[in-house]
Amino acid sequence: MATLTEHLIKLTDHRDRDLLELTLAKALIDLVSIDRVLIARVTSEDGVKRWLDVVSLDARGGGKVVDPLRIDVSRLPRLEDAADRLRCIQTGERVEVAWAGENGPRKTYFPLFSDARGDDAQGVLEIHSPTALSEDDLATIGQLHHIYRNMFALLAYSDRDALTGLLNRKSLDDAFYSAVLEELDGTTDDSKNAPAPHGVGRERRHRVPPNYWLGTMVIDNFPLLSDKHGHLIMEEVTLLVARLMNSTFRAHDRLYRFGGDQFAALFHCPDEALAFGAFERMRANVEKFNFPQVGRVTICAGFTRILADDSPSTALERAEQAVDYAQKNGRDKVCSHLDLVRRGFFGEVVRTGAVDIF
Repeated sequence: MATLTEHLIKLTDHRDRDLLELTLAKALIDLVSIDRVLIARVTSEDGVKRWLDVVSLDARGGGKVVDPLRIDVSRLPRLEDAADRLRCIQTGERVEVAWAGENGPRKTYFPLFSDARGDDAQGVLEIHSPTALSEDDLATIGQLHHIYRNMFALLAYSDRDALTGLLNRKSLDDAFYSAVLEELDGTTDDSKNAPAPHGVGRERRHRVPPNYWLGTMVIDNFPLLSDKHGHLIMEEVTLLVARLMNSTFRAHDRLYRFGGDQFAALFHCPDEALAFGAFERMRANVEKFNFPQVGRVTICAGFTRILADDSPSTALERAEQAVDYAQKNGRDKVCSHLDLVRRGFFGEVVRTGAVDIF
């Protein structure tokens, strides 16, 4: 069994926020006499907040790790369906529930973060124990939890665009290899072990499902608007566009700003029409928004299906081709690279195996 020091080393060794929760859960199972640990995040879709159990481990070796990009949010329990969890994040304090007698098993909830955060970082650490947690247990949990919070904050800072708070270009590579491509070690989202981080040089098998989409968005006439209104006003426009992205896309979609007027979104959905709909909603929301001191602003978006042999750069190149086409053909529009290929504007129709994608 690993020591506390060894687990602290593991927690501080990560460069991927998606693995921190699993490492924390494993440390708690090893070091504290508990039956089970869950880490649940708050996510939302269409204004409805729900609970997503991202990690679940028990002392007998069973467990589950969930990739937020692959979930059906509509099937998750609503926030109010778990009253004890909700009370924990509302009060910001530990909540203990004796659910089978005063001296029997306990569920103890800790707010995942102690400060006020957006929905994407709200959550609870839920611990099931045979009896009430001892002072030593609480001290160990507190130490590990504190290290987790510190590491999450450090990694979140390094992954975020300083102006908008959206994810930055560097974090796209990590998400692309660790979340989008199939797990290469034979693990899945429901595996008992952590998926290893995927790097650019790592072997990749051709098992990518055809329902991940990457799109880029640019503000139309950004240089002209900047010359007319000035840098500070356009920073405000950029911030407002980022806020519109956060309110338009789902809470678990990955949203990026690459700098200047370029934004991106990475998400999972069943087909091209739904992916188009997501970007079209974003385009329409920007078009109808009244930007202070600027008035009407429009965007172009281009998106592509992620293919088996893709790297982040190759997928981005296709999305940017679609954006360039939109800008050169009227602006204020959304273009699918796949549709442009079908219509003969770019190269040949993309194939998956021996079957044309139409």
